[in-house]
Amino acid sequence: MKIAIAGSGALGSGFGYLLQKSGADVTLLDYWDDHIKAVTENGLKISVNGVEDTLPMKMCKPNELNEIMDTIFVFTKSMGLESMMEDIKHLIGEDTQVVCLLNGLGHSKTLEKYLDKKNIIMGTTVWTAGIDAPGVTHLDGQGPVELQNSDPSEKEAALEIVEILQESGLNGVYSDNVNFTTWRKACVNGTMNALCAMLDATIAEVFASSTIDSILSSIVTEFSQVAELEDNIQIDVDETIDYLKALAEKVGSHYPSMHQDLANNRPTEIDFLNGAVAEMSKNHGIEAPYCQAITDLIHAKEDVLGIRKA
Repeated sequence: MKIAIAGSGALGSGFGYLLQKSGADVTLLDYWDDHIKAVTENGLKISVNGVEDTLPMKMCKPNELNEIMDTIFVFTKSMGLESMMEDIKHLIGEDTQVVCLLNGLGHSKTLEKYLDKKNIIMGTTVWTAGIDAPGVTHLDGQGPVELQNSDPSEKEAALEIVEILQESGLNGVYSDNVNFTTWRKACVNGTMNALCAMLDATIAEVFASSTIDSILSSIVTEFSQVAELEDNIQIDVDETIDYLKALAEKVGSHYPSMHQDLANNRPTEIDFLNGAVAEMSKNHGIEAPYCQAITDLIHAKEDVLGIRKA
């Protein structure tokens, strides 16, 4: 199977590595010249749950690949999805499956501009990753990676991808309700990512704070209210908080991607997480003051760092 990884930063590189190790024909796509050069010349150097390896891999910019792909995994930042889809549309054939594992909300509508709904597979993952240097990454976790076709009648295509992920050690699982898993993952990122970015702390440090219960309750409640109004998705607040705490125990030493973005003077995905909830709440005539405040504070931090114009 020919697979392209559209957005081969930390997580994309990790997925590409494991997929190629299991026998897939993988091409990593990215725009970062130093990263592309390092992987092309030295292979991808990676640590997966502490086990180090180096694997020769194909890597180039999107416009430098000119083959129709069987499957494309998109791992861009939320705000970069549409521009990436423009740059890879020549790789998409009639039967190409595009698997979206992006953080945030609303991505299926963007993808439907470029391919038939039946070829869109939405999903979530709780694997964590980071880039240590150009061509050097680490990947940690145990999964699962939950997937479902945007068109529920096309279940078989998603099951094929699930099997490939299972064979690669990425723990693919078919989901009967991808909207629920998407909203739940948004709760994860709307709490862990946003709080760690604002407080400049690891997940463990944030979740050990004296006010964590109150903060989690406020954020998750707002996500729950908007999920029900927007997509008729039921998010149990108490159960979700328990899930977040259990997850924090597993990945507590990690600095989430939003923290990494600020540390590297990159814009964050806050508008597709807490910001999206704040905007959706207005459309339904309610307020989401916690999500709005978090969004404003993250943007203020971006302004202070000169990431975007104030």
